[in-house]
Amino acid sequence: MTAMKLDNVDREILRHLLEDARKTYTDIAKELGVSPGTIHVRVKKLEKAGIIKGASLQVDYEQLGYGFIAFVGVYLSKTSATHEVIAELKAIPEVTVAHIATGRFGIFAKIRCQDTKHAKEIIFKISDIPGVSNTETMIALEEPINSSKALLTQILHLNEN
Repeated sequence: MTAMKLDNVDREILRHLLEDARKTYTDIAKELGVSPGTIHVRVKKLEKAGIIKGASLQVDYEQLGYGFIAFVGVYLSKTSATHEVIAELKAIPEVTVAHIATGRFGIFAKIRCQDTKHAKEIIFKISDIPGVSNTETMIALEEPINSSKALLTQILHLNEN
């Protein structure tokens, strides 16, 4: 699949939404000197192309009592169990990210919990999934970076040609 060619208006729309995903089409249109309808059509085109996959809400999990983060490397008993294990992981709300991986682990997951006791319960739940032979856990001490803004800004800048 080839990447969609972005023009200046597309890049500017993405830059505005990157700064504030709640910014109205009217506000973006005023700043770009185009009609709100143009912004609406362009955003729909970017969504249809799969470049925009929706807007997300960023919350402070620490404030919600879920500041404990751990990464769980999942060893699989057989690689053919990967998709079944992923389906089981999806059913555990505390598993917020999971990657099918190469190397030591078949799956690498991020969990968010209330504390170590809660994390232990989730790790045991993951270990009990059929197809999981073992897990290895790393505790995050702090999450100083959790943003893709810099990368997206770089990509938009690189696509200016």
